[in-house]
Amino acid sequence: MDMNAYLSMFIDESNDHLQALNENLLQLEGAPEDLTIVQSIFRSAHTLKGMSATMGYEDLASLTHEMENVLDLVRNSKLKMDSFIFDTLFKGLDALEAMVQDIVGGGTGKADVTAIVAVLQSIFKGDYKSNAAAAPAASAAPAANKPAAKGLLDEFQTSILQQSIESGHLAYHITVSINEDCVLKAARAYMVFDLLERTGEIVKSEPSVQDLEQEKFDRSFVVFTISKLAQEELQQQITSISEIETATVTLLDAESLQLLHVAEAAPVQEAAPAEAKAEPSADSAQKEASSQVSSARSQTAAASAPAAVSRTIRVDIDRLDTLMNLFSEMLIDRVRLEQLASEIKRSDLTETVEHMARVSSDLQNIVLKLRMVPVDTVFNRFPRMIRDLAKSLDKKIDLVITGADTELDRTVIDEIGDPLVHLLRNSVDHGIETIDKRIAAGKPETGTIHLRAFHSGNNVFIEVEEDGNGINRDRVLQIAIKNGVVTEAQAKSLTHDEIHMLIFAAGFSTADKISDISGRGVGLDVVRSKITSLGGNVTVESALGKGTKFSVQLPLTLSIISAMLIKLGSEKYAIPLSSIVETAIIKREQVLEVHGNKMIEFRNSVIPLISLSRVLESPDYDERDEAETEIVVIRKGDKWAAITVDEFIGQSEIVLKSLGKYLTNIEAVSGATILGDGQVALIIDPNALIK
Repeated sequence: MDMNAYLSMFIDESNDHLQALNENLLQLEGAPEDLTIVQSIFRSAHTLKGMSATMGYEDLASLTHEMENVLDLVRNSKLKMDSFIFDTLFKGLDALEAMVQDIVGGGTGKADVTAIVAVLQSIFKGDYKSNAAAAPAASAAPAANKPAAKGLLDEFQTSILQQSIESGHLAYHITVSINEDCVLKAARAYMVFDLLERTGEIVKSEPSVQDLEQEKFDRSFVVFTISKLAQEELQQQITSISEIETATVTLLDAESLQLLHVAEAAPVQEAAPAEAKAEPSADSAQKEASSQVSSARSQTAAASAPAAVSRTIRVDIDRLDTLMNLFSEMLIDRVRLEQLASEIKRSDLTETVEHMARVSSDLQNIVLKLRMVPVDTVFNRFPRMIRDLAKSLDKKIDLVITGADTELDRTVIDEIGDPLVHLLRNSVDHGIETIDKRIAAGKPETGTIHLRAFHSGNNVFIEVEEDGNGINRDRVLQIAIKNGVVTEAQAKSLTHDEIHMLIFAAGFSTADKISDISGRGVGLDVVRSKITSLGGNVTVESALGKGTKFSVQLPLTLSIISAMLIKLGSEKYAIPLSSIVETAIIKREQVLEVHGNKMIEFRNSVIPLISLSRVLESPDYDERDEAETEIVVIRKGDKWAAITVDEFIGQSEIVLKSLGKYLTNIEAVSGATILGDGQVALIIDPNALIK
């Protein structure tokens, strides 16, 4: 049987099951006694195992089988969940997701999951607490050849190393020093990591991988690894890397692990029956888990309701894109027919064209809706992300999601994930305070992040709001002046909202310490650039000590838009209606000259006047020859400007077409469209005209 025919279905269904496993595990962490959730998790794991085995992905099936064994004990009340088991299952899910992504990329789905499988088997046998307690039982006196307690290990990492040693693998503690005159420290660290990953598995590094990549270390770093190589051979290969000064490789055993283990293991009663060994104290462990992080949750009405029978079919995205392109061609012909009918003026032709226009309008709505995807496809990965970040930062955070069924065009959905990840990581790292600071400020110890999505007109708004520190305006101004973003004179006239928007300046940061999770302001300029490129806008509101809200405005679709068609001499252009405030006619004497820039008065304010003919180098139109000039007032966020045009043609539905890879970075042009008369009109990008 040719399995390639089923590969696409396997990938889609695997991703669905992995997402369900993530969501249900998060729910179970909040209610560890709810066996109905365990049953759902077990069914998903069992289905995923069967699918993987059928498709021949043995590593995937093997890991899922070990997770299924643990879940079987839980659902039969022979094992109670604790924080260690939750962490292990989440690590297993991460490994499964990595394997599926490898398959998506054309790989075999193979991975070295020996360490995770060993820990899962230890949990299944009921002796994982014994292994954790075995280290303190060893001699407390450090031996001369044992590593110093630099880069302490947590319970999960200790267990992985312990199981690996018991399985006959070699576990090492490695201290690497780089030459003092080395210019590219991060590159040398990468070469060491590449060697260790090719010959085994890295359990932990100190400093973290992110810090090493950003060269946030002096000359040395520590790595805990499981390797296939012997001690001397491994040391020789590391020291042979250019500009590596020394490499101290120490073989780990139970005694050295005891020195590096940071968590106190619970004592085990030897007289307990075998079944009791598989039942670690859920109460104390769950209190520990809940003290670190509240389960990220989504406040939706459907959360507890039984799932409705789905009446859907899977359609390849390429087919939808083809349908959209074909309809776009039909839309161009429709506009052409409407133009011809108006010229010929035959009643029967006019009636037929009008009927076709109504039918094609309905078809247009259906085609656009086919491309609409709920933002839940992006939002559903955030609860797990918030859970992991909160736990690593020792904070208690609730993620409240509303409006996850709000729909956006697939093109927008594909691009919006990374900006939202950055905003959420900022909220966790620098927005929400630590537990002691929140209590000192009279706040609940659990911080709340609201992630909302809702429709408004032809736009979708996504808000990220937290009840944390808020933005210190005085500090923002101080840093903005220091970095030359604004002058002291300009700073005095800025409103509160304008000061908050300064954090979107390139490289701007108010963080005293930039972490590997985020830095307030670092990358926010990239966030705004990405959202702006989608035809959207981002704003921020903040109150010191109360919290911050980022609001992202996005267009519903990027495929077909309403636009104003205008002329510049013999050339035609389109301006998106979503950016137009109004149109008007001005006389030459109304144009003001301010510091060499042309301005006009508009609604009790003065706004810039931009010559579109000069920007686009129009060959046969110059507004300076006109006594009266038509203008279009455009908007970008809270900034306005007026652009001069020759003539208004009218409003039309247009199809966006890319200019291709040979016509990139053309100033003020975002694409092109084909008009009813067959001419090509360039689409103006108003955001590029307003600086």
